[in-house]
Amino acid sequence: MRDVAAHAGVSPMTVSRTLRDEPTVDPALRARVLAAVDALGYRRNDWARGLRAGRATGLLGLVVTNLGNPFYSQLATGVEEVAAEHGLQVLLGTSGEDGSRERAVVDGLASRRVEGLVVVPAGADQDHLSRASLHDLPVVLATSRGSSPEVDSVVVDDFGGAREASRQLVLEGHRRTAFLGLPHPSWPGAERRRGFLAGQTECGVEVAEDLLVDLPAETAAADARMWRLMAAPDPPTAVLAANNRNTLAACRWVAAAGVPLRVVGFDDIATAPLLAMPVSLVTYAPAEVGRRAAALLLQRLRSREELPPQHEVVATHLVHHGDPLRRR
Repeated sequence: MRDVAAHAGVSPMTVSRTLRDEPTVDPALRARVLAAVDALGYRRNDWARGLRAGRATGLLGLVVTNLGNPFYSQLATGVEEVAAEHGLQVLLGTSGEDGSRERAVVDGLASRRVEGLVVVPAGADQDHLSRASLHDLPVVLATSRGSSPEVDSVVVDDFGGAREASRQLVLEGHRRTAFLGLPHPSWPGAERRRGFLAGQTECGVEVAEDLLVDLPAETAAADARMWRLMAAPDPPTAVLAANNRNTLAACRWVAAAGVPLRVVGFDDIATAPLLAMPVSLVTYAPAEVGRRAAALLLQRLRSREELPPQHEVVATHLVHHGDPLRRR
């Protein structure tokens, strides 16, 4: 606020009165303050002002990338369950996997005086989620460790799950396994790729560069990329998909091509037992990720002491649907 006052050439009290929309502020001074706010990128910290006034809003903010993906709707359910147990409500926003949209959603929730945020980051750029950027508004990252070590997080054991699945495929006899990665940089995508490569290396398999493929998010584009991968002179005999969307792309290729392909994927798929082909899935409970993230947020909100950063990991399990060795 002092920076805004200095930029506008007014007192901090005038800035405060302007941001409170007090009608007694001179219109010319108001215009100068608002121009300084825009120039400096200052955001009204209604949350902090509400706490100083002794008014808790009873609201938590939740930002996910895409509610159309069952993973995120289950995660949201976990957050809401914990919030309801403590008499709180959840305001939900979606980023559409777009970083600039995520920033706008986070700013909007903060201006509505949520008491804290659970965020599934849209990408690797997370500077706007640091405690300094959010004026000490508590935040917990879900599914990502984040670039700011002081921000609490709950992640899945992405590396360990991918490593186990990767080793399993080699033990089944596969020497050419493709990794179907995510289209945008992210903690889960990077950790799952790292785990895949570690598992292959530990089993003495060198992974060719053409087997590391990032599938687009759009269904038609993902399917086209799968067809190009499988049309190569020496196509893979197995794939490890980095998420449920990529797993389904591989399954659609098998159904259309009528050619056996060993498919292992991350994330549970409710209809997996109904598929006409064996599929193995690296599963975990998305709702548990949400519950633990909400619990961490409430712990920080209600602690009277400054807590050290908390980082939790949710375990994964490799589950087989059908006989995974029935591939020829």
